[in-house]
Amino acid sequence: MKSAFVALTGRPSAGKSTLMNTLCGHKISIVSPVPQTTRNKVRGIYNDRRGQLVFLDTPGYFSGEKKFNSYMHDVLSGALSEADILLYLIDLSRPPGQEEELLAGLVKKAKKPLVIGLNKSDLPGADAAAANAMIDKFGLTGEKIVLSGLSGTNSGLLLDKLFAAAEEGEPFYPGEYYTDQDPAFRISEIIREKAILKTRQEVPHALYIEIADMEMREEGKRLWVRGFLCVQRESQKGILIGRGGAVIKAIVQEAQAELNGIFPYAVQLDFRVRVRPKWKNNDSLLKHLIR
Repeated sequence: MKSAFVALTGRPSAGKSTLMNTLCGHKISIVSPVPQTTRNKVRGIYNDRRGQLVFLDTPGYFSGEKKFNSYMHDVLSGALSEADILLYLIDLSRPPGQEEELLAGLVKKAKKPLVIGLNKSDLPGADAAAANAMIDKFGLTGEKIVLSGLSGTNSGLLLDKLFAAAEEGEPFYPGEYYTDQDPAFRISEIIREKAILKTRQEVPHALYIEIADMEMREEGKRLWVRGFLCVQRESQKGILIGRGGAVIKAIVQEAQAELNGIFPYAVQLDFRVRVRPKWKNNDSLLKHLIR
């Protein structure tokens, strides 16, 4: 038996979350077209006869000095340090650019066994030559695999290479686990995903989910959850509520429907919108949200 922690790293929107969900066969990380949707280190667990791989989905590397970005950089650095293997995902549909080169430098500095996934190979304009030139420039050595996280192209080959790089060892989690997320985190993320997909560009990065109460009712048959969608400005609150409350109602209904398919009990959501000015500068809150 083999086992390993595998850190998924790449620029924002490189397809890390989509790939992890495909490999593990479950929706573990939320996915949206908005860069930096992933804010936390999210674990996805893959099991087969060879052993267990624990994928660490990380925030995309984004250059910037803002406090919010620095917390996400800390999450990425922690995952690189914790991992036994690095899976560096490169988006072939975009030119490498400065952020890609900064990230390549971090990957090389980590000095861990490396597998390089050339992702989104099925998109128009996919340019493997530019990615390979950047890989050669930084002297990155590791197996290179052309992928499509969305369609699953070469996902079996990728798993073969990761198990080949893994050491012998016992599983970290029981075989029936595919993630270790607690219910509060899972609920918060699903709600945040639905809110991102329902709102304009300015809202997603200003949004976080606050759970105020969770209570199991009806002898364990229903989980009642009360909380808030928190944003920075009144104008963003209005966007999330929508005319006659239509937007927040749709967010809650869609989140509730998905959560009822995830948990072995019914989930009832009671969520409203609240303004939390300058929450991105609140250290104690950021330490709780981004980890």
